[in-house]
Amino acid sequence: MKNTLKTTFLLSMLAGLILAIGSFWGQGGLVIALVIALVTVGGSYWYSDKLAIRSARAVPAGEAEYPEYYAIVRELAMRDNLPMPRLYISPDPQPNAFATGRNPAHAAVCITQGLVQYLDWYEIRGVLAHEMSHVKNRDILIGSVAAAIATAITFAARMAQFAMIFGGGRGDRDRNPIGELALIFLAPIAAMIIQMGISRSREYQADASAARLIGDGEPLARALEKLDRATRVIPGIADPAEASLYIANPLAGRRVMFAKLFSTHPPMEERIRRLRSGQWQR
Repeated sequence: MKNTLKTTFLLSMLAGLILAIGSFWGQGGLVIALVIALVTVGGSYWYSDKLAIRSARAVPAGEAEYPEYYAIVRELAMRDNLPMPRLYISPDPQPNAFATGRNPAHAAVCITQGLVQYLDWYEIRGVLAHEMSHVKNRDILIGSVAAAIATAITFAARMAQFAMIFGGGRGDRDRNPIGELALIFLAPIAAMIIQMGISRSREYQADASAARLIGDGEPLARALEKLDRATRVIPGIADPAEASLYIANPLAGRRVMFAKLFSTHPPMEERIRRLRSGQWQR
């Protein structure tokens, strides 16, 4: 409930940024920006599973080759009263996993070859419980809404910039050039930070839901410990645009400026602490 309220609050903040930009240069162009943003992100939402699977170079996992994979997911789906998702395997040597799809009926789960090699199935069960929790919690839908609003803010800010350059927006008497410039350049950054906050909240919730699903936080805690070490030293093939989908940040080993500020994942040590402290039982 706490994470749900936080997500709602952050989504409201994103909507507030749109209103702030709209107050600068009127409603006509903002409506156009919103339509373009929603069409763009809406297309990504409907085809999110195909885009993510293709990005990971994944192929369908055969049950004969991965019987444990199928057995665990089938058990978890039955426990949570969910449809059996499509299962994929990625050739990525970095241990990782993600779930995608617009709803439980169109869900897909993907694990990497590195995950199978680096973790045992006790730990992978914790990982898969986490991914199935994302499916049940409809985190793809929430992420798509956040992305739509954030994209609309970026479009609106760009259009406001053009309006300012070519004399659009409010009348000269009402203009505040410094405030306008700050809004144009800082609003997209603020939207990105808020969007990252939403993603982090959903990760904590999926961790807790996974522990409740299997009645134990230790399998996922052990898995996260290994993933934290591995993602720092084993290069992966994940597209940065899809990084937020993965259970562990696939870009952890890359040196990126302001990486912690713009990270889509909460600190691993805090996730592990919560799992082992029994906080998920509350």
